[in-house]
Amino acid sequence: MRDRPQIIVGLLIFVGLFTFPIWRGRAASTSTAAPAVKLPVAEKQCVAPLEYMRTSHMQLLIDWRQQVVRDNQRQFHAFNGKVYDKSLTRTCLEQCHTNRAEFCDRCHKYAGVSGPYCWDCHNSSPQFTAGNGGHQFPALNVAEGRSTR
Repeated sequence: MRDRPQIIVGLLIFVGLFTFPIWRGRAASTSTAAPAVKLPVAEKQCVAPLEYMRTSHMQLLIDWRQQVVRDNQRQFHAFNGKVYDKSLTRTCLEQCHTNRAEFCDRCHKYAGVSGPYCWDCHNSSPQFTAGNGGHQFPALNVAEGRSTR
């Protein structure tokens, strides 16, 4: 019976530590609402349904890359019957999501996703030229087998 005060103090400390993230978030007035992204004006329809793109756009881009590079399949037949080029740069970035900071980066920051490796080659820098299809190829360090960037 003499341990009752220590037990109560221990329980209060445990409850305080266990609920710390909840009351800290409320005290900081943070919101869990999704960020407001700037949607494309010119295009009303994406290559896939919205919910699929929110959860699986990276897998779609990986599949596109695989099919273009390995199988030479360059056309994507969308769910709505439209045909698109399988190209992050020409289809997604130039036609719809022209501002990376207002679209891609906002969601990636909200989701806590580090910058994907897409931006190693596909970016909005003035280094794009019409002759290479919008691709920027980094110089390779042959001795080390990796990009110099």
